[in-house]
Amino acid sequence: MPTEPIKVLLVDDDPAMLRLLAKWLEAEGFHVLRAGDGRAAMELIESEHPRLLVTDWEMPNLNGLELCRWVRSQNFGHYLYTIFITVRTESADMLKGLEAGADDFLKKPVDRNELLARIRAGSRVMELEQRLSLLANTDGMTGLSTRRVLFDDLKREWSRSTRYHTPLSCVMIDIDFFKRINDTHGHQAGDEVLRQIGRLLGTGVRTSDFVGRYGGEEFCVVLPEATEEQALAWAERMRSRVAESKITLGDKTLEITASFGVAERMADTATPEVMVDMADQALVVAKRSGRDRAVAYRTLTQSPVLSRGNDDLASMLQGIPARDVMTAIVAPLNENDPVATASNYFLRFRIPSAPVVDNNGQLVGILSEKDLMAIMLGPRWWTMPISEVMKRNVVCYEETTPALSIYEFLARVVIRGVVIAKHGCPTGLITRGCLLRFFMSLLAARKIEGVFPEVDAAANELVERMGQASVRDRIAKTVRSLAAEGRDMESRLNASDGDLVPCVVGGASRVQELVIDLLAISRYSQNWDEEQPDTASRQSSEVTTAMRFALSQSS
Repeated sequence: MPTEPIKVLLVDDDPAMLRLLAKWLEAEGFHVLRAGDGRAAMELIESEHPRLLVTDWEMPNLNGLELCRWVRSQNFGHYLYTIFITVRTESADMLKGLEAGADDFLKKPVDRNELLARIRAGSRVMELEQRLSLLANTDGMTGLSTRRVLFDDLKREWSRSTRYHTPLSCVMIDIDFFKRINDTHGHQAGDEVLRQIGRLLGTGVRTSDFVGRYGGEEFCVVLPEATEEQALAWAERMRSRVAESKITLGDKTLEITASFGVAERMADTATPEVMVDMADQALVVAKRSGRDRAVAYRTLTQSPVLSRGNDDLASMLQGIPARDVMTAIVAPLNENDPVATASNYFLRFRIPSAPVVDNNGQLVGILSEKDLMAIMLGPRWWTMPISEVMKRNVVCYEETTPALSIYEFLARVVIRGVVIAKHGCPTGLITRGCLLRFFMSLLAARKIEGVFPEVDAAANELVERMGQASVRDRIAKTVRSLAAEGRDMESRLNASDGDLVPCVVGGASRVQELVIDLLAISRYSQNWDEEQPDTASRQSSEVTTAMRFALSQSS
Protein backbone atom coordinates (compact mmCIF):
# COMPACT_ATOMS: atom_id res chain seq x y z
CA MET A 1 0.00 0.00 0.00
CA PRO A 2 1.14 3.60 -0.56
CA THR A 3 3.47 5.24 1.96
CA GLU A 4 3.02 8.75 0.59
CA PRO A 5 0.57 11.08 2.41
CA ILE A 6 -2.99 10.93 1.09
CA LYS A 7 -3.91 13.94 -1.01
CA VAL A 8 -6.98 15.84 0.16
CA LEU A 9 -8.46 18.68 -1.88
CA LEU A 10 -10.29 21.38 0.13
CA VAL A 11 -12.70 23.62 -1.84
CA ASP A 12 -14.30 26.70 -0.22
CA ASP A 13 -14.71 30.33 -1.16
CA ASP A 14 -13.95 31.33 2.46
CA PRO A 15 -10.14 31.71 2.84
CA ALA A 16 -10.37 31.56 6.65
CA MET A 17 -12.23 28.24 6.49
CA LEU A 18 -9.63 26.84 4.05
CA ARG A 19 -6.75 27.82 6.35
CA LEU A 20 -8.43 26.27 9.41
CA LEU A 21 -9.32 22.96 7.74
CA ALA A 22 -5.90 22.72 6.09
CA LYS A 23 -4.18 23.26 9.46
CA TRP A 24 -6.16 20.43 11.07
CA LEU A 25 -5.51 17.96 8.25
CA GLU A 26 -1.82 18.78 7.78
CA ALA A 27 -1.28 18.20 11.49
CA GLU A 28 -2.57 14.65 10.94
CA GLY A 29 -0.15 14.00 8.07
CA PHE A 30 -2.41 14.60 5.07
CA HIS A 31 -1.18 16.35 1.91
CA VAL A 32 -3.62 19.25 1.50
CA LEU A 33 -4.52 21.04 -1.74
CA ARG A 34 -6.71 24.19 -1.75
CA ALA A 35 -9.14 25.72 -4.25
CA GLY A 36 -11.36 28.82 -3.90
CA ASP A 37 -14.15 27.64 -6.24
CA GLY A 38 -15.33 24.76 -8.39
CA ARG A 39 -13.45 25.82 -11.53
CA ALA A 40 -10.10 25.92 -9.74
CA ALA A 41 -10.94 22.58 -8.12
CA MET A 42 -11.48 20.93 -11.50
CA GLU A 43 -8.00 21.97 -12.66
CA LEU A 44 -6.38 20.63 -9.49
CA ILE A 45 -8.27 17.34 -9.72
CA GLU A 46 -7.04 16.78 -13.29
CA SER A 47 -3.42 17.73 -12.53
CA GLU A 48 -2.86 16.49 -8.95
CA HIS A 49 -5.22 13.48 -8.73
CA PRO A 50 -6.31 13.80 -5.07
CA ARG A 51 -7.95 10.79 -3.39
CA LEU A 52 -10.39 12.75 -1.17
CA LEU A 53 -12.45 15.85 -1.94
CA VAL A 54 -13.94 18.08 0.79
CA THR A 55 -16.08 20.79 -0.78
CA ASP A 56 -18.46 23.51 0.29
CA TRP A 57 -21.93 23.52 -1.27
CA GLU A 58 -22.42 27.22 -1.89
CA MET A 59 -19.64 28.70 -4.10
CA PRO A 60 -19.39 31.15 -7.02
CA ASN A 61 -18.75 30.10 -10.65
CA LEU A 62 -19.35 26.39 -9.97
CA ASN A 63 -21.01 25.22 -6.76
CA GLY A 64 -20.29 22.01 -4.88
CA LEU A 65 -23.25 20.12 -6.35
CA GLU A 66 -22.13 20.86 -9.93
CA LEU A 67 -18.53 20.01 -9.05
CA CYS A 68 -19.65 16.66 -7.64
CA ARG A 69 -21.64 15.83 -10.79
CA TRP A 70 -18.60 16.67 -12.93
CA VAL A 71 -16.37 14.40 -10.81
CA ARG A 72 -18.71 11.43 -11.26
CA SER A 73 -18.82 11.99 -15.03
CA GLN A 74 -15.03 11.64 -15.36
CA ASN A 75 -12.89 8.51 -15.63
CA PHE A 76 -9.83 9.10 -13.46
CA GLY A 77 -8.79 5.48 -13.11
CA HIS A 78 -9.46 5.67 -9.35
CA TYR A 79 -12.33 6.65 -7.08
CA LEU A 80 -12.49 10.18 -5.60
CA TYR A 81 -14.19 10.09 -2.18
CA THR A 82 -16.32 13.24 -1.78
CA ILE A 83 -17.52 14.96 1.42
CA PHE A 84 -19.92 17.94 1.41
CA ILE A 85 -19.58 20.72 3.98
CA THR A 86 -22.91 22.50 4.23
CA VAL A 87 -25.47 24.16 6.45
CA ARG A 88 -28.17 22.28 4.53
CA THR A 89 -29.37 19.45 6.73
CA GLU A 90 -32.82 18.80 5.33
CA SER A 91 -33.54 15.40 3.80
CA ALA A 92 -34.30 16.85 0.36
CA ASP A 93 -30.92 18.61 0.22
CA MET A 94 -29.05 15.53 1.39
CA LEU A 95 -30.87 13.47 -1.25
CA LYS A 96 -29.73 15.91 -3.95
CA GLY A 97 -26.16 15.61 -2.75
CA LEU A 98 -26.24 11.81 -2.71
CA GLU A 99 -27.77 11.70 -6.19
CA ALA A 100 -25.02 14.03 -7.41
CA GLY A 101 -22.43 11.54 -6.11
CA ALA A 102 -21.55 12.67 -2.58
CA ASP A 103 -20.26 10.00 -0.19
CA ASP A 104 -20.63 11.85 3.12
CA PHE A 105 -21.76 15.13 4.71
CA LEU A 106 -20.27 17.43 7.32
CA LYS A 107 -22.44 20.16 8.84
CA LYS A 108 -21.31 23.69 9.62
CA PRO A 109 -19.86 24.85 11.90
CA VAL A 110 -17.23 22.17 11.41
CA ASP A 111 -16.07 20.17 14.40
CA ARG A 112 -12.39 19.17 14.21
CA ASN A 113 -12.85 15.67 15.61
CA GLU A 114 -15.81 14.96 13.36
CA LEU A 115 -13.87 16.17 10.30
CA LEU A 116 -10.91 13.92 11.10
CA ALA A 117 -13.18 10.94 11.79
CA ARG A 118 -14.96 11.30 8.44
CA ILE A 119 -11.64 11.82 6.61
CA ARG A 120 -10.24 8.65 8.19
CA ALA A 121 -13.38 6.75 7.20
CA GLY A 122 -12.92 7.99 3.63
CA SER A 123 -9.25 6.99 3.75
CA ARG A 124 -10.21 3.43 4.69
CA VAL A 125 -12.56 3.28 1.73
CA MET A 126 -9.79 4.58 -0.54
CA GLU A 127 -7.32 2.03 0.82
CA LEU A 128 -9.76 -0.79 0.16
CA GLU A 129 -10.46 0.56 -3.34
CA GLN A 130 -6.75 0.70 -4.05
CA ARG A 131 -6.25 -2.87 -2.87
CA LEU A 132 -9.07 -4.11 -5.06
CA SER A 133 -7.71 -2.12 -7.98
CA LEU A 134 -4.27 -3.63 -7.42
CA LEU A 135 -5.73 -7.14 -7.41
CA ALA A 136 -7.77 -6.47 -10.53
CA ASN A 137 -5.01 -4.72 -12.49
CA THR A 138 -1.95 -6.74 -11.46
CA ASP A 139 -1.04 -10.29 -12.41
CA GLY A 140 -0.85 -12.24 -9.17
CA MET A 141 1.98 -14.47 -10.38
CA THR A 142 4.46 -11.89 -11.69
CA GLY A 143 3.30 -8.57 -10.22
CA LEU A 144 3.15 -7.10 -13.73
CA SER A 145 0.16 -5.45 -15.37
CA THR A 146 -2.65 -7.64 -16.63
CA ARG A 147 -3.41 -7.87 -20.33
CA ARG A 148 -6.37 -5.49 -19.97
CA VAL A 149 -4.35 -2.82 -18.18
CA LEU A 150 -1.50 -3.23 -20.67
CA PHE A 151 -3.87 -2.57 -23.56
CA ASP A 152 -5.29 0.48 -21.76
CA ASP A 153 -1.75 1.85 -21.44
CA LEU A 154 -1.01 0.95 -25.06
CA LYS A 155 -4.12 2.76 -26.30
CA ARG A 156 -3.10 5.94 -24.44
CA GLU A 157 0.40 5.77 -25.93
CA TRP A 158 -1.11 5.03 -29.33
CA SER A 159 -3.17 8.25 -29.16
CA ARG A 160 -0.12 10.24 -28.07
CA SER A 161 2.03 8.71 -30.82
CA THR A 162 -0.64 9.56 -33.40
CA ARG A 163 -1.05 13.11 -32.15
CA TYR A 164 2.65 14.00 -31.90
CA HIS A 165 4.00 11.68 -34.66
CA THR A 166 6.41 9.90 -32.31
CA PRO A 167 7.52 6.27 -32.81
CA LEU A 168 5.89 3.49 -30.81
CA SER A 169 6.96 -0.16 -30.67
CA CYS A 170 5.96 -3.30 -28.84
CA VAL A 171 7.70 -6.58 -28.13
CA MET A 172 6.07 -9.97 -27.67
CA ILE A 173 8.05 -12.44 -25.54
CA ASP A 174 7.57 -16.17 -25.07
CA ILE A 175 9.52 -18.47 -22.74
CA ASP A 176 10.99 -21.32 -24.77
CA PHE A 177 9.91 -24.89 -23.97
CA PHE A 178 7.84 -23.73 -20.99
CA LYS A 179 5.56 -26.79 -21.12
CA ARG A 180 8.64 -28.98 -20.85
CA ILE A 181 9.58 -27.16 -17.63
CA ASN A 182 6.13 -27.82 -16.15
CA ASP A 183 6.14 -31.46 -17.25
CA THR A 184 9.67 -32.17 -16.04
CA HIS A 185 9.98 -30.10 -12.87
CA GLY A 186 6.36 -29.44 -11.90
CA HIS A 187 4.09 -26.41 -12.03
CA GLN A 188 5.75 -24.80 -8.99
CA ALA A 189 8.97 -24.65 -10.97
CA GLY A 190 7.06 -23.13 -13.89
CA ASP A 191 5.55 -20.52 -11.58
CA GLU A 192 8.98 -19.57 -10.27
CA VAL A 193 10.30 -19.22 -13.83
CA LEU A 194 7.40 -16.87 -14.64
CA ARG A 195 8.09 -14.79 -11.53
CA GLN A 196 11.80 -14.43 -12.21
CA ILE A 197 11.34 -13.64 -15.91
CA GLY A 198 8.68 -11.09 -14.91
CA ARG A 199 11.11 -9.42 -12.47
CA LEU A 200 13.85 -9.46 -15.09
CA LEU A 201 11.61 -7.72 -17.62
CA GLY A 202 10.27 -5.27 -15.05
CA THR A 203 13.77 -4.12 -14.08
CA GLY A 204 14.98 -3.97 -17.67
CA VAL A 205 12.70 -1.20 -18.96
CA ARG A 206 12.49 2.59 -18.66
CA THR A 207 9.99 4.27 -16.37
CA SER A 208 8.04 5.32 -19.47
CA ASP A 209 7.71 1.71 -20.73
CA PHE A 210 4.93 -0.74 -19.89
CA VAL A 211 5.36 -4.44 -19.15
CA GLY A 212 2.52 -6.91 -18.80
CA ARG A 213 1.81 -10.60 -18.74
CA TYR A 214 -0.02 -11.32 -21.98
CA GLY A 215 -1.14 -14.83 -21.07
CA GLY A 216 0.42 -18.17 -20.17
CA GLU A 217 4.18 -17.87 -20.68
CA GLU A 218 3.87 -14.82 -22.95
CA PHE A 219 4.73 -11.24 -22.01
CA CYS A 220 4.26 -7.96 -23.86
CA VAL A 221 6.32 -4.77 -23.55
CA VAL A 222 5.22 -1.38 -24.88
CA LEU A 223 8.12 0.95 -25.73
CA PRO A 224 6.98 4.56 -26.34
CA GLU A 225 9.21 6.75 -28.51
CA ALA A 226 11.22 3.74 -29.69
CA THR A 227 11.71 2.70 -33.31
CA GLU A 228 11.68 -0.93 -34.37
CA GLU A 229 15.47 -0.86 -34.60
CA GLN A 230 15.73 0.45 -31.03
CA ALA A 231 13.14 -2.04 -29.80
CA LEU A 232 15.05 -4.86 -31.50
CA ALA A 233 18.26 -3.76 -29.75
CA TRP A 234 16.41 -3.80 -26.42
CA ALA A 235 15.00 -7.24 -27.20
CA GLU A 236 18.48 -8.57 -27.98
CA ARG A 237 19.79 -7.23 -24.65
CA MET A 238 16.92 -8.83 -22.76
CA ARG A 239 17.32 -12.08 -24.67
CA SER A 240 20.95 -12.23 -23.58
CA ARG A 241 20.04 -11.44 -19.97
CA VAL A 242 17.41 -14.18 -19.93
CA ALA A 243 19.84 -16.69 -21.46
CA GLU A 244 22.53 -15.77 -18.90
CA SER A 245 20.19 -15.98 -15.91
CA LYS A 246 20.23 -19.12 -13.77
CA ILE A 247 17.03 -20.09 -11.95
CA THR A 248 17.67 -22.18 -8.87
CA LEU A 249 15.00 -24.63 -7.73
CA GLY A 250 16.22 -26.49 -4.67
CA ASP A 251 19.27 -28.42 -5.77
CA LYS A 252 18.54 -27.85 -9.46
CA THR A 253 19.52 -24.98 -11.72
CA LEU A 254 17.48 -24.25 -14.84
CA GLU A 255 18.80 -22.50 -17.92
CA ILE A 256 16.02 -20.54 -19.59
CA THR A 257 15.79 -18.92 -23.00
CA ALA A 258 13.08 -16.78 -24.58
CA SER A 259 12.02 -15.72 -28.07
CA PHE A 260 11.17 -12.13 -28.99
CA GLY A 261 9.02 -10.61 -31.73
CA VAL A 262 9.31 -6.86 -32.41
CA ALA A 263 7.03 -4.49 -34.33
CA GLU A 264 6.69 -0.72 -34.72
CA ARG A 265 3.58 1.33 -35.39
CA MET A 266 3.70 2.21 -39.09
CA ALA A 267 1.68 4.68 -41.12
CA ASP A 268 -0.73 1.99 -42.29
CA THR A 269 -1.03 0.20 -38.93
CA ALA A 270 -4.71 0.61 -38.17
CA THR A 271 -5.04 -0.18 -34.46
CA PRO A 272 -2.94 -1.09 -31.39
CA GLU A 273 -4.24 -4.65 -31.73
CA VAL A 274 -2.81 -4.85 -35.26
CA MET A 275 0.62 -3.76 -34.02
CA VAL A 276 0.55 -6.43 -31.29
CA ASP A 277 -0.42 -9.01 -33.91
CA MET A 278 2.53 -7.90 -36.07
CA ALA A 279 4.87 -8.46 -33.11
CA ASP A 280 3.19 -11.82 -32.53
CA GLN A 281 3.84 -12.84 -36.15
CA ALA A 282 7.52 -11.99 -35.69
CA LEU A 283 7.48 -14.02 -32.47
CA VAL A 284 6.04 -17.04 -34.29
CA VAL A 285 8.88 -16.84 -36.82
CA ALA A 286 11.44 -16.52 -34.00
CA LYS A 287 10.12 -19.70 -32.39
CA ARG A 288 9.76 -21.66 -35.61
CA SER A 289 13.29 -20.69 -36.74
CA GLY A 290 15.08 -22.06 -33.69
CA ARG A 291 13.98 -20.06 -30.59
CA ASP A 292 16.27 -17.96 -28.35
CA ARG A 293 16.30 -15.10 -30.85
CA ALA A 294 14.68 -11.75 -31.60
CA VAL A 295 12.96 -11.15 -34.93
CA ALA A 296 11.68 -7.82 -36.25
CA TYR A 297 8.46 -7.66 -38.23
CA ARG A 298 10.00 -5.63 -41.05
CA THR A 299 12.49 -8.40 -41.77
CA LEU A 300 9.60 -10.53 -42.94
CA THR A 301 8.55 -10.30 -46.56
CA GLN A 302 5.38 -8.27 -46.94
CA SER A 303 2.57 -10.16 -48.62
CA PRO A 304 -1.18 -10.62 -48.14
CA VAL A 305 -2.30 -13.10 -45.49
CA LEU A 306 -4.17 -16.11 -46.74
CA SER A 307 -7.36 -17.30 -45.09
CA ARG A 308 -8.57 -20.78 -44.31
CA GLY A 309 -11.26 -22.08 -46.59
CA ASN A 310 -13.24 -25.27 -47.04
CA ASP A 311 -13.19 -27.45 -43.91
CA ASP A 312 -13.37 -30.64 -45.98
CA LEU A 313 -10.24 -29.70 -47.94
CA ALA A 314 -8.52 -28.79 -44.69
CA SER A 315 -9.32 -32.20 -43.21
CA MET A 316 -7.69 -33.88 -46.20
CA LEU A 317 -4.64 -31.67 -45.91
CA GLN A 318 -4.30 -32.71 -42.26
CA GLY A 319 -3.55 -36.28 -43.25
CA ILE A 320 -0.92 -35.38 -45.85
CA PRO A 321 2.72 -35.03 -44.73
CA ALA A 322 4.84 -32.09 -45.82
CA ARG A 323 7.04 -34.29 -48.02
CA ASP A 324 4.07 -34.93 -50.35
CA VAL A 325 3.41 -31.22 -50.88
CA MET A 326 6.93 -29.78 -50.96
CA THR A 327 9.02 -28.93 -53.97
CA ALA A 328 12.18 -31.06 -53.85
CA ILE A 329 15.51 -29.22 -53.55
CA VAL A 330 17.86 -29.75 -56.48
CA ALA A 331 20.85 -29.26 -54.18
CA PRO A 332 21.40 -27.05 -51.12
CA LEU A 333 24.09 -24.39 -50.97
CA ASN A 334 27.11 -24.80 -48.71
CA GLU A 335 27.88 -22.03 -46.23
CA ASN A 336 31.57 -22.06 -47.22
CA ASP A 337 30.90 -21.53 -50.94
CA PRO A 338 31.37 -18.04 -52.40
CA VAL A 339 28.39 -15.90 -53.28
CA ALA A 340 29.22 -16.36 -56.97
CA THR A 341 28.22 -20.03 -56.62
CA ALA A 342 24.85 -19.00 -55.22
CA SER A 343 24.33 -16.44 -57.99
CA ASN A 344 24.94 -19.05 -60.68
CA TYR A 345 22.70 -21.48 -58.79
CA PHE A 346 19.77 -19.04 -58.78
CA LEU A 347 20.23 -18.18 -62.44
CA ARG A 348 20.61 -21.77 -63.54
CA PHE A 349 17.57 -23.18 -61.74
CA ARG A 350 15.46 -19.99 -61.84
CA ILE A 351 14.62 -20.05 -58.15
CA PRO A 352 14.59 -17.05 -55.78
CA SER A 353 16.01 -18.70 -52.63
CA ALA A 354 17.67 -21.85 -51.34
CA PRO A 355 18.59 -23.43 -47.98
CA VAL A 356 22.22 -23.40 -46.82
CA VAL A 357 23.92 -26.33 -45.11
CA ASP A 358 27.21 -26.94 -43.31
CA ASN A 359 29.77 -29.56 -44.24
CA ASN A 360 27.68 -32.20 -42.48
CA GLY A 361 24.60 -31.38 -44.54
CA GLN A 362 22.78 -29.80 -41.59
CA LEU A 363 20.58 -26.77 -42.21
CA VAL A 364 22.22 -23.55 -40.98
CA GLY A 365 20.56 -20.76 -42.95
CA ILE A 366 18.74 -19.59 -46.05
CA LEU A 367 19.89 -17.33 -48.89
CA SER A 368 17.73 -15.38 -51.33
CA GLU A 369 18.20 -13.17 -54.37
CA LYS A 370 17.24 -10.25 -52.14
CA ASP A 371 20.22 -11.01 -49.87
CA LEU A 372 22.53 -10.93 -52.90
CA MET A 373 21.05 -7.64 -54.10
CA ALA A 374 21.95 -6.09 -50.74
CA ILE A 375 25.70 -6.67 -51.27
CA MET A 376 26.09 -6.27 -55.03
CA LEU A 377 27.43 -2.71 -54.80
CA GLY A 378 30.26 -3.75 -52.49
CA PRO A 379 33.83 -4.51 -53.63
CA ARG A 380 34.35 -8.06 -54.92
CA TRP A 381 31.01 -9.09 -53.48
CA TRP A 382 31.02 -12.34 -55.45
CA THR A 383 33.96 -13.65 -53.38
CA MET A 384 32.19 -13.29 -50.03
CA PRO A 385 31.31 -16.62 -48.34
CA ILE A 386 27.63 -17.42 -48.23
CA SER A 387 27.79 -17.69 -44.42
CA GLU A 388 28.33 -13.90 -44.18
CA VAL A 389 25.29 -13.06 -46.31
CA MET A 390 22.68 -15.70 -45.47
CA LYS A 391 19.91 -15.33 -42.89
CA ARG A 392 20.13 -17.69 -39.97
CA ASN A 393 16.47 -17.40 -38.95
CA VAL A 394 15.17 -20.36 -40.93
CA VAL A 395 11.62 -21.59 -40.44
CA CYS A 396 11.95 -25.34 -40.73
CA TYR A 397 9.55 -28.29 -40.47
CA GLU A 398 10.20 -32.02 -40.57
CA GLU A 399 9.00 -34.02 -43.58
CA THR A 400 6.41 -35.80 -41.44
CA THR A 401 4.72 -32.57 -40.30
CA PRO A 402 1.07 -32.40 -41.44
CA ALA A 403 0.83 -30.03 -44.39
CA LEU A 404 -2.17 -28.39 -42.68
CA SER A 405 0.11 -27.11 -39.89
CA ILE A 406 2.36 -25.47 -42.46
CA TYR A 407 -0.64 -24.04 -44.29
CA GLU A 408 -1.93 -22.45 -41.08
CA PHE A 409 1.53 -21.03 -40.33
CA LEU A 410 1.91 -19.46 -43.77
CA ALA A 411 -1.62 -18.09 -43.52
CA ARG A 412 -0.70 -16.35 -40.26
CA VAL A 413 2.66 -14.79 -41.08
CA VAL A 414 3.93 -12.73 -43.99
CA ILE A 415 6.84 -14.91 -45.09
CA ARG A 416 6.20 -16.84 -48.31
CA GLY A 417 7.69 -20.25 -47.63
CA VAL A 418 9.39 -22.67 -45.23
CA VAL A 419 12.15 -25.27 -45.47
CA ILE A 420 11.31 -28.96 -45.12
CA ALA A 421 13.98 -31.18 -43.59
CA LYS A 422 14.64 -34.77 -42.59
CA HIS A 423 16.67 -35.09 -39.40
CA GLY A 424 18.03 -31.57 -39.85
CA CYS A 425 18.99 -31.98 -43.52
CA PRO A 426 16.91 -29.88 -45.97
CA THR A 427 14.97 -31.88 -48.53
CA GLY A 428 12.43 -29.43 -49.92
CA LEU A 429 10.53 -26.15 -49.77
CA ILE A 430 6.86 -25.43 -49.22
CA THR A 431 5.72 -22.06 -50.48
CA ARG A 432 2.30 -20.58 -50.95
CA GLY A 433 2.67 -21.59 -54.58
CA CYS A 434 3.16 -25.23 -53.54
CA LEU A 435 -0.03 -25.12 -51.50
CA LEU A 436 -1.93 -23.42 -54.29
CA ARG A 437 -0.78 -26.09 -56.73
CA PHE A 438 -1.80 -28.83 -54.32
CA PHE A 439 -5.28 -27.41 -53.78
CA MET A 440 -5.84 -26.91 -57.51
CA SER A 441 -4.83 -30.51 -58.13
CA LEU A 442 -7.09 -31.66 -55.31
CA LEU A 443 -10.03 -29.78 -56.83
CA ALA A 444 -9.31 -31.41 -60.16
CA ALA A 445 -9.19 -34.85 -58.54
CA ARG A 446 -12.58 -34.18 -56.95
CA LYS A 447 -14.21 -33.83 -60.35
CA ILE A 448 -14.90 -30.12 -59.96
CA GLU A 449 -15.46 -28.90 -63.48
CA GLY A 450 -13.51 -25.97 -64.88
CA VAL A 451 -10.47 -26.23 -62.61
CA PHE A 452 -8.26 -28.00 -65.18
CA PRO A 453 -10.03 -28.19 -68.54
CA GLU A 454 -7.29 -30.44 -69.89
CA VAL A 455 -7.86 -32.86 -66.99
CA ASP A 456 -11.60 -32.89 -67.72
CA ALA A 457 -10.88 -33.80 -71.32
CA ALA A 458 -8.39 -36.48 -70.33
CA ALA A 459 -10.88 -37.96 -67.85
CA ASN A 460 -13.59 -38.26 -70.49
CA GLU A 461 -11.16 -39.91 -72.84
CA LEU A 462 -10.06 -42.32 -70.12
CA VAL A 463 -13.63 -43.40 -69.44
CA GLU A 464 -13.94 -44.46 -73.05
CA ARG A 465 -10.53 -46.16 -73.13
CA MET A 466 -10.66 -47.92 -69.76
CA GLY A 467 -13.93 -49.78 -70.20
CA GLN A 468 -13.79 -52.63 -67.72
CA ALA A 469 -10.08 -52.13 -66.98
CA SER A 470 -9.08 -51.87 -63.35
CA VAL A 471 -8.37 -48.41 -61.99
CA ARG A 472 -5.57 -49.94 -59.96
CA ASP A 473 -3.91 -51.39 -63.02
CA ARG A 474 -4.27 -48.12 -64.87
CA ILE A 475 -2.63 -46.14 -62.04
CA ALA A 476 0.18 -48.69 -61.75
CA LYS A 477 0.82 -48.53 -65.49
CA THR A 478 0.87 -44.71 -65.48
CA VAL A 479 3.23 -44.62 -62.49
CA ARG A 480 5.62 -47.01 -64.25
CA SER A 481 5.49 -44.89 -67.38
CA LEU A 482 6.19 -41.74 -65.36
CA ALA A 483 9.18 -43.29 -63.60
CA ALA A 484 10.48 -44.71 -66.88
CA GLU A 485 10.17 -41.32 -68.55
CA GLY A 486 12.23 -39.74 -65.78
CA ARG A 487 14.99 -42.37 -66.09
CA ASP A 488 15.00 -42.09 -69.86
CA MET A 489 15.27 -38.32 -69.76
CA GLU A 490 18.13 -38.52 -67.25
CA SER A 491 20.11 -40.94 -69.43
CA ARG A 492 19.57 -38.80 -72.55
CA LEU A 493 20.68 -35.68 -70.70
CA ASN A 494 23.86 -37.43 -69.53
CA ALA A 495 24.63 -38.75 -73.00
CA SER A 496 23.84 -35.60 -74.99
CA ASP A 497 26.67 -33.34 -76.12
CA GLY A 498 24.47 -30.93 -78.07
CA ASP A 499 21.57 -28.64 -77.27
CA LEU A 500 19.76 -29.85 -74.16
CA VAL A 501 16.62 -27.76 -74.67
CA PRO A 502 14.78 -30.21 -76.98
CA CYS A 503 15.51 -33.07 -74.62
CA VAL A 504 14.31 -31.17 -71.55
CA VAL A 505 11.23 -29.66 -73.19
CA GLY A 506 10.20 -32.96 -74.79
CA GLY A 507 10.67 -34.91 -71.58
CA ALA A 508 8.85 -32.29 -69.51
CA SER A 509 5.92 -32.34 -71.96
CA ARG A 510 5.60 -36.11 -71.70
CA VAL A 511 5.83 -35.92 -67.89
CA GLN A 512 3.12 -33.29 -67.89
CA GLU A 513 0.82 -35.51 -69.94
CA LEU A 514 1.34 -38.41 -67.55
CA VAL A 515 0.69 -36.19 -64.49
CA ILE A 516 -2.57 -34.98 -66.04
CA ASP A 517 -3.43 -38.62 -66.72
CA LEU A 518 -2.88 -39.46 -63.06
CA LEU A 519 -5.10 -36.59 -61.93
CA ALA A 520 -7.81 -37.76 -64.26
CA ILE A 521 -7.59 -41.35 -63.03
CA SER A 522 -7.76 -40.20 -59.40
CA ARG A 523 -11.35 -39.13 -60.05
CA TYR A 524 -12.31 -42.81 -60.14
CA SER A 525 -10.14 -44.05 -57.28
CA GLN A 526 -12.79 -43.88 -54.52
CA ASN A 527 -14.26 -47.30 -55.23
CA TRP A 528 -10.84 -48.82 -55.59
CA ASP A 529 -9.71 -47.20 -52.30
CA GLU A 530 -12.66 -48.78 -50.48
CA GLU A 531 -11.98 -52.18 -51.95
CA GLN A 532 -8.16 -52.22 -51.64
CA PRO A 533 -7.08 -49.88 -48.79
CA ASP A 534 -3.61 -51.38 -48.38
CA THR A 535 -2.89 -51.36 -52.08
CA ALA A 536 -4.33 -47.86 -52.36
CA SER A 537 -1.90 -46.58 -49.77
CA ARG A 538 1.03 -48.24 -51.52
CA GLN A 539 0.03 -47.02 -54.95
CA SER A 540 -0.58 -43.50 -53.64
CA SER A 541 2.95 -43.48 -52.26
CA GLU A 542 4.28 -44.74 -55.62
CA VAL A 543 2.42 -41.96 -57.43
CA THR A 544 3.90 -39.34 -55.17
CA THR A 545 7.43 -40.78 -55.41
CA ALA A 546 7.30 -41.03 -59.17
CA MET A 547 5.88 -37.56 -59.60
CA ARG A 548 8.54 -36.04 -57.34
CA PHE A 549 11.29 -37.93 -59.17
CA ALA A 550 10.08 -36.98 -62.62
CA LEU A 551 9.49 -33.34 -61.77
CA SER A 552 12.91 -33.03 -60.14
CA GLN A 553 14.47 -34.45 -63.30
CA SER A 554 12.56 -32.00 -65.51
CA SER A 555 13.75 -29.08 -63.36
